[in-house]
Formats: sequence, C-alpha cells, structure tokens
Amino acid sequence: MFRVPDDTVNAVVCSDLSIGRRGHGPELRAVDGVTFTLKTGEILVVSGSTGSGKSSLLDVLAGQSEESVSVSGGDAKVTGISVRARGRDRRVLQYRVGYLPQGASASLPARLTVAETIAEPITSRDRRVNTRAVAVRVAGLLDEMHLPLGTADRFPYELSAGMRQRVAFARALVLDPRVLVADEPLANVDLEVRHTLFDAIVRRRRDQGMAAVIASNDEAFARELGASLLRLRAGHVVAQTSGGSLLWTPDAPGRTPVS
Repeated sequence: MFRVPDDTVNAVVCSDLSIGRRGHGPELRAVDGVTFTLKTGEILVVSGSTGSGKSSLLDVLAGQSEESVSVSGGDAKVTGISVRARGRDRRVLQYRVGYLPQGASASLPARLTVAETIAEPITSRDRRVNTRAVAVRVAGLLDEMHLPLGTADRFPYELSAGMRQRVAFARALVLDPRVLVADEPLANVDLEVRHTLFDAIVRRRRDQGMAAVIASNDEAFARELGASLLRLRAGHVVAQTSGGSLLWTPDAPGRTPVS
C-alpha cells in the first residue's frame, strides 16, 4: 500500500497535451496530443528515437522548459498544478518534482562542490537552512548512490561521467519529490552500479508513494520497474501500455483499446 502524500490519487494527469517549439521559422509541434494518467506510486517510461519529443514532454512536466518551448494545446497537471501555471504555483510545482534533465552529468555547476551541488535545491530556497542537517542529508544520498563520502568536497569535473550522473540523480532526490521526472537516468552509469538508481526509485515508490516519469529506451529497466509504457514517434503516441496490458497501437482504429 502506497502512502498518498496529497489529497489526490493522481500524480500526473496529461490531457491532449501538445507542445510547440519556436525557432527561426514557424513553430514546430514537438509533442502532439499526449494523454495519460499516472497515479501516486506509479511509474511511466517514455520511449522513442531521437527527436520523438521525449525530452520536450519531460521538461514541460517538470516545469523546467526553455522559453522556446511552450504548451500549445491541452494541459497537464502534476500534483494538481497545471504546467501552464506561472509565479508561485510554478515554483511549488518545481519544488514537488525532482528533475533529472537530459545530459545532466555534463551540466552540473562547475563552481560548486558535489555537496553544494546536491544541496543547492534546498539552499537556493532557504538561506537560513540548518547546515548540519543539510550535510547529513547529502552524506546519506552519497551513500545511497554508492559514492565515497570524500566525493562531497570534490568538484564535478574531477569525477567520471558515471559518478557525475549519480550526483545529478542525488540532487533530483534531495527534496523528497512527489514525482520524479528523469530523462535517461542510466546514461553513462556503469552496469555494476545501475542498481543503485533502480533501488532508489523503488524505495521511494514503496515508502513515500513517489511517482515517476522516466525517458528511457532500456526495455529491461522498464520491466524491472513494473512501469507502464508510452512510445513516441515524431511527437505522436504510437503505442501505450498500462499494467502490462496493451491499450492501443497505430493499427487500432481511432485509438480504441486493444482487447
């Protein structure tokens, strides 16, 4: 039984969501008409080739999209807050969502130590934070990610790509998010330590009811997580499963459920 951290059982409700991307020419449709519901404690793995719209979808759900990316149709609510929200509501959304962006290992702040990097989501919101409590929190996450405690005082550029990825993952978890939005979390992570990321997700799902939306083409990882699947191609959903059951594919007329 999952502990429900909110007054709703739905962590994410995505309703005919379309996302546009602006460049030098006309706006391009990065995601077109995506619909799904993710309950508290559930996991959705989004797959697809490069350019399919996975990253644009995850960025918007995390409330972290660039100015060139915007919702052009439909809506999505994450922990009850619309991704169209601005101001305080958007900040609350970002607080509730743990975000691991694409290429996270290469985009960590160069001037912060590993400890400062992991703690930054806390310290940027509260300058009067209990530094001892934060240090204990960081040490616990380093241990969970199987990173040596001495890593805390090093800088990201001193670490391997796989270690930096685990630092970024720890940073995404530091606020105990209600929803984890992770874009290719296994990127650059050595096979022998991938279980640390898997265990971290499963533990929070079980103990805190954390939901997760994960972009990954690793089918084995998705199966181990017991995740529902959403496959994108050129911004369109081309296959969708829930609870191991196929809902529909392009060959199902009108996207009718497959029995």
